[in-house]
Amino acid sequence: METFNSKDMALKAQKKILSQMANKSVVQMFIDDTSSEILDELYRVSKEYTGNRSEAQKVVKDLIKVVVKIAVLFRHNRFSDEELKLAQNFQKKLHQGAMTAISFHEVDFTFDKAVISEILKESRDMLLKLVNTHLTPKSHGRINHVFNHYADPELLTQLYNPSGPLKPHLNKICNGLNKLLEDGTL
Repeated sequence: METFNSKDMALKAQKKILSQMANKSVVQMFIDDTSSEILDELYRVSKEYTGNRSEAQKVVKDLIKVVVKIAVLFRHNRFSDEELKLAQNFQKKLHQGAMTAISFHEVDFTFDKAVISEILKESRDMLLKLVNTHLTPKSHGRINHVFNHYADPELLTQLYNPSGPLKPHLNKICNGLNKLLEDGTL
């Protein structure tokens, strides 16, 4: 006899619908204004770095879809105790990454692309492990796409170039990260 679980069906439908609606109104349900501003700056960084508007949109859209899906999973208590511990470690790694990014921004001549790149790669691996059984391979591909894009050492070098065109975006990203850290959001 086939087992039917309406709760699982509702969760799948919700993830599917939300993944197709990764726009500003959906983002505002799950992402605060400061995070939204950071996402806007990440889009601008990607657009200027790649010179490709559609690629920049795809990276940020993939990021939004992943964030929304993980928020839905948390809301529906889908993570085991072990996965929740992994989620806490992931959050600590993001916090470390934010602190490192801000420090490199505020203290001249401290930027090390290998450090930030490694933090992003470790974060990616933790997130993939966290969602391994919950999200599809397509979503895993989105996670890889986002983290690999922003962990690109050349992108990071251009972003932290003190006289480069991406510097204003880095200022806004770090200001937003500082606010999230002060608020205890990150």
